[in-house]
Amino acid sequence: MEFSELLIKRRSIRNFQDREIPLSLIREIIRDSCLAPNAANRQPWRFIIVNKRDRVEKLARESKSNLLKDLENNPTSLLKNYETILRNESYNVFYNAPCLVYITGPKDVRSLDVDCALAASYLMLAATTRGLGTCWVAFGSRIKNPDILKEIGLPADHRIVAPIILGYPEEIPEPPKRNEPQILKIIQ
Repeated sequence: MEFSELLIKRRSIRNFQDREIPLSLIREIIRDSCLAPNAANRQPWRFIIVNKRDRVEKLARESKSNLLKDLENNPTSLLKNYETILRNESYNVFYNAPCLVYITGPKDVRSLDVDCALAASYLMLAATTRGLGTCWVAFGSRIKNPDILKEIGLPADHRIVAPIILGYPEEIPEPPKRNEPQILKIIQ
């Protein structure tokens, strides 16, 4: 696949085929994501793979429940914009994806958000080259239940940065219209 084609085909996918992803393929994709640039080559990212649909759904319910609690505790938060969808019983935070990869890292790493975001970008591109669809679902990081955190293996000194869902897409939508780059100044 040409790089320009890869950029066009990498879309946020929210509708997946009912197909499981081989663990070996997920490991390949994660290995590729570790080629991402990162501050001082610390490579702070860690990965949690949830490759079982019922477990992904359990995590979706936990995140959704916590989002609703956060909204009730702070009715003026930006979550208010999503209240209707969050209160919809059939809404699944992870869009019924067959696989979820949490990209996490140590809380004390100052560059963690950027480092993990770069790894997430590489992960999404690597998945696309293998015919998989992905979506970064920020709502999916609201895991607070200590038993669930223990179950997924998140160390106490780590936090979830990027919840990425993976699956075989039902379809690949056309890219949305993008604005022209806003170049503030050219200095030559």
